[in-house]
Amino acid sequence: MRYRPFGRSGAAISNLTLSLGFDALGRGPLEAKELIYSALEAGINAYRLETADPVLAEVVGQALSHIDRKLVCVSLALGRGDGRRGHERDFSAEGMTGAIDRALHVSGLGWFDAALLEEPAEDELPQASLNALKALRSTGRVRLLGVAGEGDVMDTYVSTGAFDVLVTPYHVNSEWRVRHRIRTAREQDMAIFAYGYFPDSLQSARKAAALDGRKRGWFGLGGGGRPKDDPLAGAGTFAFVHQTPNWDAESICLAYALTEPAVSSILISADAPGRIETLAAVTERDMPPGLAAQIEMARINTRAA
Repeated sequence: MRYRPFGRSGAAISNLTLSLGFDALGRGPLEAKELIYSALEAGINAYRLETADPVLAEVVGQALSHIDRKLVCVSLALGRGDGRRGHERDFSAEGMTGAIDRALHVSGLGWFDAALLEEPAEDELPQASLNALKALRSTGRVRLLGVAGEGDVMDTYVSTGAFDVLVTPYHVNSEWRVRHRIRTAREQDMAIFAYGYFPDSLQSARKAAALDGRKRGWFGLGGGGRPKDDPLAGAGTFAFVHQTPNWDAESICLAYALTEPAVSSILISADAPGRIETLAAVTERDMPPGLAAQIEMARINTRAA
């Protein structure tokens, strides 16, 4: 496992962050703890709670109780509720403060390294709520404040300077708006979590090959794609991510996301220890020569469609 600076916090965070939610609890608390133990063995020191559900918080707290708290980074997603009223969204000052206090109480973690607001709309986060979060930060119950999402409103939240962390999708085919947002956040010394490194559009060879800007010609000026039997069919598309020797498509996408120096850590999910080991191994590998150039060619080509 490799580590990077976590924004202005001065802490070092693992390249991968294990994201834990109701799916992790699906097989029971013991299995969820085993996932965390496997992540620790792989060198992962960063964990995100996808909800403030007290059961999840308790499981995470128990699994990490034997680790020096200063050596792990635990973040909490806010706005999704805490499981008491389903998945009702709640960005009120009372709701978020209560969720944080309950999660800290049952987990015994002492503090959350980051409170991450999940996809707040432009009119969904009142000033009173932001003030309440800043108060929690001043008391040490929360170290950093973050915002997560992919809509244009994220640019507004980043520009306010009120947040320390940005959680954003990032993958081989991310559009320029996302890339610009990441650069802007980095210039403001924000820590950056990336998710969605393996988009659905690349999860099969057929889908990857279909991302071909030439189907309408360069810059949409006409023309067509190559016949299926053409030896160059798939050239300039993302088909190669399923054709690279000794690499699978997900590993290529993860390795590419890790080449972005502004990204502090990549969010991953897992349903078994073996998956954690597989993804952790990617952090120690360098992409094959020329692969980055292929990715850029394919990205430019698809964006020309």
